Amino acid sequence: MDPKLNEIETSPWNEIFKVVFFPDRIYHAQYLNATRSSRYRYNVQEVRSYIDIIVIKGEVYLDGQFLSNFLRLEYKSSRLVEQAREKLRFVKKQLIAWVKVLPENEANTAEGRVKLYYCPWTDAFQVEIWETLEPPENSYHDFQILDQMGYNRPITCLRELKPALRDIKGLKRVELAFRENDRNIPAGYQITDTDAAWDNAYLRSHQEPRTQDPSSPQNTIDDQNYLIDFQRGWFLQTPDILPVRYRNAMMDDSNPDRNPDNIIEMRWIVQRELGGSMVFFHEVTIPPGTVEGTHQHIGTEELYYITQGEGIAYMRVGDDPATDSFPTVTRDVMGLGEYEFKELPVKPGSVIFTKSGGMHGIRNPGTEPLKFVAFLYHTT
Repeated sequence: MDPKLNEIETSPWNEIFKVVFFPDRIYHAQYLNATRSSRYRYNVQEVRSYIDIIVIKGEVYLDGQFLSNFLRLEYKSSRLVEQAREKLRFVKKQLIAWVKVLPENEANTAEGRVKLYYCPWTDAFQVEIWETLEPPENSYHDFQILDQMGYNRPITCLRELKPALRDIKGLKRVELAFRENDRNIPAGYQITDTDAAWDNAYLRSHQEPRTQDPSSPQNTIDDQNYLIDFQRGWFLQTPDILPVRYRNAMMDDSNPDRNPDNIIEMRWIVQRELGGSMVFFHEVTIPPGTVEGTHQHIGTEELYYITQGEGIAYMRVGDDPATDSFPTVTRDVMGLGEYEFKELPVKPGSVIFTKSGGMHGIRNPGTEPLKFVAFLYHTT
């Protein structure tokens, strides 16, 4: 963080905006591996996070001389811990990350695997992948750091990734997935890829408008990994983004609202580029006479903000006591059967906010398109 921001952040008139300048713990040098020796200094260039993951890229200096570019991975492992428990195992002091680097120069795209080690300083599993472990000419590594360096060590070098790390500013994106260690501790038996517990972003996929056929599987891209994006900004024109079309979205076969013409559209504006716990931000169009089925959120929260048209939103009875005075109807909930809902009239400026465990849906009974923007995030 630029030191000049300290004065801005502490000014009384900027108190309400302090969250904009929220300082990150990862800039504290003592959390980085080589700083146990004062001979090493890090120049952190970019930091990104997604749920349990922090990725840092930058440069390392030794005795004031440039030594190496680096990529640091930190992982809290809450998802992997749950996956391992299902196999009656515990995540111990080591695990493995699959890493794919996506630089500007696509010829240097590469992937590899690296071990992560638990660090009590960060309360996370971590590793630093350096471009090189060789000291500058006429120099030498500090003995306090050498014990961390080498193959399957907290400071390591992956041959496959070296071309991408050579241009650290050109390294724009990183894909990641995490699995258990290759050996069970303390039993010592080998854990294969097929048997291992994986955290691959909750079987993550994203949507692309590859065809306008409603509900086509061609529009679902099966990523099965996390994406860390170092780009700093996007300028997007929503009308330029083709929608993905869905027939009878969020409905079981027995839902009375199902029919071949019940097609809604979603423009997926931002998806995997988001950080934190965000999953997507998109624009939804409900054409006249169509419905998005009522459904329950588990482990996610979603907010709808109506921007155009008028319609009826459905919120389960009791989810918001302030809706008690509105009409009550019975609605079919995807996968769960029938529940009672409140019918809520919506128009531009209306907000439907649904927490984990809540239920919602929306209908357009009018003659003009009903549009809203929505964002969804994990509650973990």
